Amino acid sequence: MGYQCYCNCVYTFMLRKNPSLYHGYPVFSWLLAPTVPEFLFCSHSSVGALCHAASRIALYLSAHELSAPFDQILLTFQGCDGSVLLDDTQDFVGEKTAGPNLNSLRGFEVIDQIKSELELVCPQTVSCADILATAARDSVLLSGGPIWEVQMGRKDGITASKNAANNNIPGPNSTVDVLVAKFENVGLTLKDMVALSGAHTIGKARCRTFSSRFQTSSNSESANANIEFIASLQQLCSGPDNSNTVAHLDLATPATFDNQYFVNLLSGEGLLPSDQALVNGNDQTRQIVETYVENPLAFFEDFKLSMLKMGSLASPTQTSGQIRRNCRTIN
Repeated sequence: MGYQCYCNCVYTFMLRKNPSLYHGYPVFSWLLAPTVPEFLFCSHSSVGALCHAASRIALYLSAHELSAPFDQILLTFQGCDGSVLLDDTQDFVGEKTAGPNLNSLRGFEVIDQIKSELELVCPQTVSCADILATAARDSVLLSGGPIWEVQMGRKDGITASKNAANNNIPGPNSTVDVLVAKFENVGLTLKDMVALSGAHTIGKARCRTFSSRFQTSSNSESANANIEFIASLQQLCSGPDNSNTVAHLDLATPATFDNQYFVNLLSGEGLLPSDQALVNGNDQTRQIVETYVENPLAFFEDFKLSMLKMGSLASPTQTSGQIRRNCRTIN
Protein backbone atom coordinates (compact mmCIF):
# COMPACT_ATOMS: atom_id res chain seq x y z
CA MET A 1 0.00 0.00 0.00
CA GLY A 2 1.49 3.33 -1.07
CA TYR A 3 2.24 6.25 1.20
CA GLN A 4 -0.64 8.33 -0.21
CA CYS A 5 -3.08 5.53 0.52
CA TYR A 6 -1.57 5.23 4.00
CA CYS A 7 -2.13 8.93 4.65
CA ASN A 8 -5.68 8.83 3.31
CA CYS A 9 -6.49 5.90 5.55
CA VAL A 10 -5.15 7.63 8.65
CA TYR A 11 -6.80 10.96 7.81
CA THR A 12 -10.13 9.27 7.06
CA PHE A 13 -10.09 7.56 10.43
CA MET A 14 -9.01 10.73 12.21
CA LEU A 15 -11.69 12.85 10.55
CA ARG A 16 -14.34 10.25 11.30
CA LYS A 17 -13.51 10.60 14.99
CA ASN A 18 -12.70 14.30 15.16
CA PRO A 19 -12.93 16.64 12.14
CA SER A 20 -10.44 19.17 13.48
CA LEU A 21 -6.84 20.13 12.94
CA TYR A 22 -4.51 21.99 15.26
CA HIS A 23 -2.23 24.54 13.55
CA GLY A 24 -2.53 22.56 10.34
CA TYR A 25 -1.52 19.22 11.87
CA PRO A 26 -3.87 16.28 12.34
CA VAL A 27 -4.33 15.80 16.08
CA PHE A 28 -5.34 12.27 16.93
CA SER A 29 -7.23 13.21 20.08
CA TRP A 30 -9.12 9.95 19.84
CA LEU A 31 -5.93 8.32 21.15
CA LEU A 32 -6.88 9.53 24.60
CA ALA A 33 -9.96 7.46 25.31
CA PRO A 34 -8.83 4.23 26.96
CA THR A 35 -11.81 3.31 29.13
CA VAL A 36 -15.00 4.66 27.56
CA PRO A 37 -17.12 3.09 24.80
CA GLU A 38 -17.07 6.27 22.72
CA PHE A 39 -13.94 8.25 21.90
CA LEU A 40 -13.42 11.31 24.04
CA PHE A 41 -12.20 14.50 22.43
CA CYS A 42 -9.86 16.29 24.81
CA SER A 43 -9.57 19.94 23.85
CA HIS A 44 -7.36 22.51 25.56
CA SER A 45 -10.43 23.94 27.26
CA SER A 46 -11.67 20.63 28.61
CA VAL A 47 -8.77 18.35 29.44
CA GLY A 48 -10.00 16.09 32.21
CA ALA A 49 -8.39 13.53 34.46
CA LEU A 50 -8.69 10.84 31.79
CA CYS A 51 -6.76 12.97 29.33
CA HIS A 52 -4.02 13.68 31.84
CA ALA A 53 -3.70 9.99 32.69
CA ALA A 54 -3.53 9.02 29.03
CA SER A 55 -0.97 11.75 28.38
CA ARG A 56 1.34 10.41 31.08
CA ILE A 57 0.92 6.87 29.80
CA ALA A 58 1.63 7.74 26.18
CA LEU A 59 4.60 9.97 26.89
CA TYR A 60 6.14 7.54 29.38
CA LEU A 61 5.64 4.55 27.12
CA SER A 62 7.21 6.45 24.25
CA ALA A 63 10.14 7.62 26.35
CA HIS A 64 10.96 4.09 27.48
CA GLU A 65 10.40 2.67 24.01
CA LEU A 66 12.72 5.23 22.47
CA SER A 67 15.41 4.55 25.07
CA ALA A 68 15.76 0.81 24.61
CA PRO A 69 15.94 -0.15 20.93
CA PHE A 70 19.18 -2.16 20.88
CA ASP A 71 19.77 -5.63 19.58
CA GLN A 72 22.14 -7.24 22.07
CA ILE A 73 23.82 -9.41 19.45
CA LEU A 74 24.36 -6.95 16.63
CA LEU A 75 24.88 -3.97 18.96
CA THR A 76 23.24 -1.72 16.38
CA PHE A 77 20.41 0.69 16.78
CA GLN A 78 17.11 -0.75 15.59
CA GLY A 79 15.02 2.32 16.24
CA CYS A 80 11.60 2.82 17.80
CA ASP A 81 9.98 -0.40 16.72
CA GLY A 82 7.30 -1.06 19.33
CA SER A 83 9.28 -3.92 20.89
CA VAL A 84 8.33 -2.78 24.40
CA LEU A 85 4.69 -3.65 23.65
CA LEU A 86 5.35 -7.36 23.08
CA ASP A 87 4.13 -9.77 25.78
CA ASP A 88 6.20 -12.66 27.11
CA THR A 89 5.20 -16.10 25.86
CA GLN A 90 6.43 -19.62 26.50
CA ASP A 91 8.96 -19.22 23.69
CA PHE A 92 9.57 -15.47 23.75
CA VAL A 93 10.88 -13.04 26.38
CA GLY A 94 9.98 -9.41 25.83
CA GLU A 95 11.02 -6.19 27.54
CA LYS A 96 8.07 -5.60 29.87
CA THR A 97 9.71 -7.51 32.72
CA ALA A 98 13.08 -5.76 32.40
CA GLY A 99 14.11 -3.95 35.57
CA PRO A 100 13.45 -0.38 34.36
CA ASN A 101 10.04 -1.40 32.97
CA LEU A 102 8.69 -3.84 35.59
CA ASN A 103 5.92 -2.27 37.68
CA SER A 104 6.67 0.98 35.87
CA LEU A 105 5.18 0.90 32.39
CA ARG A 106 1.40 0.96 32.37
CA GLY A 107 -1.44 1.69 30.00
CA PHE A 108 -0.80 -0.94 27.37
CA GLU A 109 -4.56 -1.29 27.05
CA VAL A 110 -4.66 2.26 25.66
CA ILE A 111 -2.48 1.20 22.74
CA ASP A 112 -4.53 -2.01 22.37
CA GLN A 113 -7.74 -0.05 21.92
CA ILE A 114 -6.23 2.36 19.42
CA LYS A 115 -4.81 -0.51 17.39
CA SER A 116 -8.08 -2.42 17.50
CA GLU A 117 -10.02 0.55 16.15
CA LEU A 118 -7.47 1.24 13.44
CA GLU A 119 -7.48 -2.38 12.30
CA LEU A 120 -11.23 -2.14 11.70
CA VAL A 121 -10.77 0.80 9.35
CA CYS A 122 -7.24 0.30 7.99
CA PRO A 123 -6.09 -3.32 8.38
CA GLN A 124 -2.31 -3.66 8.77
CA THR A 125 -1.66 -0.05 7.71
CA VAL A 126 -0.63 1.84 10.86
CA SER A 127 2.13 0.25 12.92
CA CYS A 128 2.21 0.06 16.70
CA ALA A 129 5.46 2.04 16.57
CA ASP A 130 3.70 4.88 14.73
CA ILE A 131 0.84 4.78 17.25
CA LEU A 132 3.36 5.28 20.08
CA ALA A 133 5.08 8.15 18.30
CA THR A 134 1.80 9.90 17.53
CA ALA A 135 0.40 9.33 21.00
CA ALA A 136 3.51 10.88 22.54
CA ARG A 137 3.22 13.94 20.30
CA ASP A 138 -0.46 14.41 21.09
CA SER A 139 0.03 13.89 24.81
CA VAL A 140 2.56 16.73 24.84
CA LEU A 141 0.29 19.01 22.85
CA LEU A 142 -2.83 18.32 24.90
CA SER A 143 -0.88 18.97 28.10
CA GLY A 144 0.18 22.42 26.93
CA GLY A 145 3.42 21.64 25.12
CA PRO A 146 4.69 22.10 21.56
CA ILE A 147 3.56 20.29 18.44
CA TRP A 148 5.63 18.68 15.71
CA GLU A 149 4.93 16.64 12.62
CA VAL A 150 5.43 12.94 13.27
CA GLN A 151 7.19 11.16 10.42
CA MET A 152 5.03 8.10 9.81
CA GLY A 153 5.93 4.80 8.21
CA ARG A 154 7.80 2.88 10.93
CA LYS A 155 7.52 -0.88 11.01
CA ASP A 156 7.12 -3.00 14.12
CA GLY A 157 10.05 -5.10 15.23
CA ILE A 158 9.82 -8.87 15.38
CA THR A 159 12.37 -9.17 18.19
CA ALA A 160 12.86 -7.73 21.66
CA SER A 161 15.75 -7.72 24.11
CA LYS A 162 15.23 -7.79 27.86
CA ASN A 163 19.00 -7.54 28.34
CA ALA A 164 19.17 -4.44 26.17
CA ALA A 165 16.36 -2.83 28.14
CA ASN A 166 18.17 -3.60 31.39
CA ASN A 167 21.47 -2.26 30.11
CA ASN A 168 20.48 0.73 28.02
CA ILE A 169 17.59 2.46 29.77
CA PRO A 170 19.08 5.06 32.17
CA GLY A 171 18.29 4.28 35.80
CA PRO A 172 16.89 6.76 38.34
CA ASN A 173 20.27 6.99 40.08
CA SER A 174 22.30 7.61 36.92
CA THR A 175 25.01 10.25 36.97
CA VAL A 176 25.26 12.86 34.21
CA ASP A 177 28.18 10.95 32.68
CA VAL A 178 26.09 7.79 32.49
CA LEU A 179 23.11 9.65 31.05
CA VAL A 180 25.23 11.32 28.39
CA ALA A 181 26.90 8.04 27.45
CA LYS A 182 23.60 6.21 27.02
CA PHE A 183 22.12 8.98 24.89
CA GLU A 184 25.27 9.31 22.78
CA ASN A 185 25.19 5.56 22.17
CA VAL A 186 21.98 6.06 20.19
CA GLY A 187 23.11 9.19 18.37
CA LEU A 188 21.75 11.86 20.72
CA THR A 189 23.73 14.69 22.31
CA LEU A 190 24.08 16.07 25.82
CA LYS A 191 21.70 18.88 24.87
CA ASP A 192 19.18 16.34 23.54
CA MET A 193 19.43 14.50 26.86
CA VAL A 194 18.64 17.60 28.91
CA ALA A 195 15.80 18.67 26.62
CA LEU A 196 14.22 15.20 26.60
CA SER A 197 14.59 14.98 30.38
CA GLY A 198 12.03 17.77 30.41
CA ALA A 199 9.42 15.10 29.69
CA HIS A 200 9.60 14.49 33.45
CA THR A 201 7.33 17.49 33.77
CA ILE A 202 4.56 14.87 33.56
CA GLY A 203 4.38 11.56 35.40
CA LYS A 204 4.98 9.85 38.74
CA ALA A 205 7.65 7.68 40.34
CA ARG A 206 7.62 5.11 43.14
CA CYS A 207 9.45 5.67 46.41
CA ARG A 208 12.09 3.05 45.62
CA THR A 209 13.25 5.08 42.60
CA PHE A 210 14.14 8.18 44.62
CA SER A 211 14.97 6.73 48.05
CA SER A 212 18.66 7.61 47.63
CA ARG A 213 17.62 11.28 47.80
CA PHE A 214 17.15 10.68 51.53
CA GLN A 215 20.80 9.83 52.06
CA THR A 216 23.17 12.43 53.46
CA SER A 217 25.89 11.65 50.91
CA SER A 218 23.49 12.38 48.07
CA ASN A 219 22.28 15.62 49.60
CA SER A 220 25.81 16.85 50.30
CA GLU A 221 26.50 17.05 46.56
CA SER A 222 24.83 20.46 46.61
CA ALA A 223 25.30 23.20 49.15
CA ASN A 224 21.79 24.32 48.23
CA ALA A 225 20.07 21.00 48.96
CA ASN A 226 16.38 21.54 49.66
CA ILE A 227 16.14 19.92 53.09
CA GLU A 228 12.44 20.71 53.44
CA PHE A 229 11.65 19.02 50.13
CA ILE A 230 13.70 15.96 51.02
CA ALA A 231 11.98 15.75 54.40
CA SER A 232 8.58 15.79 52.69
CA LEU A 233 9.64 12.88 50.50
CA GLN A 234 10.84 10.95 53.54
CA GLN A 235 7.50 11.47 55.21
CA LEU A 236 5.64 10.37 52.10
CA CYS A 237 7.64 7.15 51.91
CA SER A 238 7.83 6.43 55.65
CA GLY A 239 5.03 3.86 55.73
CA PRO A 240 5.77 0.17 56.38
CA ASP A 241 4.71 -0.75 52.84
CA ASN A 242 5.54 2.03 50.41
CA SER A 243 6.04 -0.18 47.37
CA ASN A 244 3.06 1.42 45.64
CA THR A 245 3.48 4.94 47.02
CA VAL A 246 4.20 7.46 44.27
CA ALA A 247 5.13 11.11 43.96
CA HIS A 248 4.72 13.49 41.05
CA LEU A 249 7.90 14.10 39.09
CA ASP A 250 6.81 17.74 39.00
CA LEU A 251 4.95 18.65 42.19
CA ALA A 252 4.12 22.19 41.10
CA THR A 253 2.34 21.59 37.76
CA PRO A 254 2.01 17.80 37.48
CA ALA A 255 -0.51 17.78 34.62
CA THR A 256 1.01 20.55 32.49
CA PHE A 257 3.81 20.25 29.98
CA ASP A 258 5.94 23.29 30.81
CA ASN A 259 9.41 24.28 32.02
CA GLN A 260 8.55 23.89 35.72
CA TYR A 261 10.61 20.69 35.88
CA PHE A 262 13.75 22.77 35.31
CA VAL A 263 12.62 25.42 37.80
CA ASN A 264 12.28 22.63 40.35
CA LEU A 265 15.83 21.43 39.69
CA LEU A 266 17.31 24.84 40.50
CA SER A 267 15.28 24.80 43.74
CA GLY A 268 16.64 21.38 44.70
CA GLU A 269 13.26 19.74 44.05
CA GLY A 270 14.20 17.21 41.41
CA LEU A 271 12.47 13.98 42.40
CA LEU A 272 14.87 11.43 40.93
CA PRO A 273 18.59 11.57 41.69
CA SER A 274 19.21 11.49 37.93
CA ASP A 275 17.03 14.60 37.60
CA GLN A 276 18.80 16.59 40.30
CA ALA A 277 22.17 15.54 38.88
CA LEU A 278 21.52 17.80 35.88
CA VAL A 279 22.25 20.84 38.06
CA ASN A 280 24.43 19.31 40.78
CA GLY A 281 26.72 17.10 38.72
CA ASN A 282 27.73 19.00 35.58
CA ASP A 283 28.25 22.69 34.76
CA GLN A 284 27.29 22.23 31.10
CA THR A 285 23.94 20.59 31.85
CA ARG A 286 23.26 23.18 34.56
CA GLN A 287 23.72 25.99 32.03
CA ILE A 288 21.16 24.38 29.73
CA VAL A 289 18.74 23.99 32.65
CA GLU A 290 19.17 27.67 33.51
CA THR A 291 18.47 28.61 29.88
CA TYR A 292 15.22 26.64 29.92
CA VAL A 293 14.17 28.28 33.18
CA GLU A 294 14.73 31.74 31.73
CA ASN A 295 13.29 30.93 28.30
CA PRO A 296 10.44 28.37 28.21
CA LEU A 297 10.12 28.74 24.44
CA ALA A 298 13.75 27.65 24.04
CA PHE A 299 12.89 24.46 25.94
CA PHE A 300 9.83 23.83 23.75
CA GLU A 301 11.85 24.32 20.57
CA ASP A 302 14.73 22.12 21.71
CA PHE A 303 12.36 19.43 22.98
CA LYS A 304 10.55 19.40 19.64
CA LEU A 305 13.81 19.18 17.69
CA SER A 306 15.13 16.40 19.93
CA MET A 307 11.90 14.42 19.55
CA LEU A 308 12.15 14.78 15.77
CA LYS A 309 15.79 13.71 15.89
CA MET A 310 14.99 10.73 18.09
CA GLY A 311 12.10 9.71 15.86
CA SER A 312 14.29 9.87 12.76
CA LEU A 313 16.76 7.37 14.19
CA ALA A 314 14.51 4.65 12.79
CA SER A 315 14.14 5.16 9.04
CA PRO A 316 10.51 5.17 7.80
CA THR A 317 11.73 3.32 4.72
CA GLN A 318 13.18 0.41 6.65
CA THR A 319 12.50 -2.91 4.96
CA SER A 320 12.71 -5.15 8.02
CA GLY A 321 9.88 -5.66 10.46
CA GLN A 322 6.14 -5.85 9.99
CA ILE A 323 2.90 -4.08 10.80
CA ARG A 324 1.43 -6.08 13.65
CA ARG A 325 -2.24 -6.89 13.81
CA ASN A 326 -1.98 -6.98 17.59
CA CYS A 327 0.66 -4.85 19.32
CA ARG A 328 1.26 -7.53 21.96
CA THR A 329 2.24 -10.31 19.56
CA ILE A 330 4.21 -10.86 16.37
CA ASN A 331 2.04 -11.76 13.37
